[in-house]
Amino acid sequence: MTALERLVRQVQAHARIPALSVALRRTDRPMWTLQVGEPGESFRIGSITKTFTAVLVMQCRDAGLIDLDDPIIKYLDVPAHGTMTFRRLLSHTGGLQREPVGDVWDTLATPDVPDLVKDLAHAEAVHPPSRRFHYSNLGYALLGHAAAKVLGGQWWPLVRDRICRPLGLDSVSYAPPPNAATGYLVDTYSDHAHPEPATDFRAVAPAAQLWSTAADMATWAAFLADPLAIDPDQRVLAHSTVAEMRWPLTPRDEALWSMGVGLGLMLWPQAERALHVGHNGAMPGFLAAAAGRHGGKGNPGGVGAAVLASSGTASEIFDLSHRLINESLSDDPMEIPPWVPGEPAPAELRTVLGRWWGEGFEYVFRWSNGRLTASDAGDTSGAPPAVFEPVEGETDVFRTVSGRESGELLRVTRADSGEVIRMHWATYRFTRYQETFDGVNFGHGGG
Repeated sequence: MTALERLVRQVQAHARIPALSVALRRTDRPMWTLQVGEPGESFRIGSITKTFTAVLVMQCRDAGLIDLDDPIIKYLDVPAHGTMTFRRLLSHTGGLQREPVGDVWDTLATPDVPDLVKDLAHAEAVHPPSRRFHYSNLGYALLGHAAAKVLGGQWWPLVRDRICRPLGLDSVSYAPPPNAATGYLVDTYSDHAHPEPATDFRAVAPAAQLWSTAADMATWAAFLADPLAIDPDQRVLAHSTVAEMRWPLTPRDEALWSMGVGLGLMLWPQAERALHVGHNGAMPGFLAAAAGRHGGKGNPGGVGAAVLASSGTASEIFDLSHRLINESLSDDPMEIPPWVPGEPAPAELRTVLGRWWGEGFEYVFRWSNGRLTASDAGDTSGAPPAVFEPVEGETDVFRTVSGRESGELLRVTRADSGEVIRMHWATYRFTRYQETFDGVNFGHGGG
């Protein structure tokens, strides 16, 4: 029995899950899947559905149809809370109450779209906008219907045609397919598993409706973490847009920063500057988790794991997706590619390379993979270097495109001989010797 299989079987037995389906994908290995317990391939994925809604919203933004800071009333005729923006709703910082008006979880009777919108007049803003994280299924329902209206269609057909089909996620469905697992509540004080009722979330579907297999959810999680590996042609979203979605906008808990939230994505920081990206899900009788790995040492690319369970109380599965990824990369590490010599730096940049001082600290400028980079000489955290690109139409002016001071300019000053003698990065002066801000030279060279 492999280490991965042992992990899965331990969780299934300990958490008493009638059916547990898992999948792990990585670019350098075949897809690994395992199912333990009752038959059934397709499971309800609950709030992982929100990540599809978020991608649909970002498609609208990239097409120039909306701005993330637009109020939702600009696109959806709502009787209240119309000043909430797409950005705040995506990051759960709009302050809107968690669920639609009424006792939805008592009755399992969900509204249609007209009633969902009409009932907003009675919904609460439980926090001021942008004050803090507050999870809202109601907010995501509004996001889905606003995006559908902007695109001139219905939410599920748009998700299917614009996201699932281009990525080959053929198992994702709105309704339970013939191979669907049964969802259960497992009795705490006996081994009895009672089937939960089937539910159609109708107008709240953009928050939690979908079904899928573990294999497709592992691929989806890998896309959210590493779109280049899954969608190299950028058919679904520009890679820069997925990176924007991954940027943490708020922690879920003010005291314990173990999880953050971006634009529709949950974010779990890992060791060695890796980030797990994805979402968890819960619906009556089902729990689900999907996470992909972004960055970090020994990452072969396209890494994602999904865990789907037919139990509404087996919370141990939420950590299992992360454990599967970490165990896989530790137990079966990627091959180490050989170092190969690269091209020399352009002649005009050779006197930029080496050690420079700015703000009293030492930095190292290098030519790496065809680009100018800079790193803090004293950094021990493994932070990626800043990367620069020339500004079109300018001489000796570069834009920082990633890393420290991203977005800021680097300006190069030369002597009459052409040698670079000074630089300004984000307006701070950089010199070959350590200097005070008023120009006193300490004589400590960069070597």
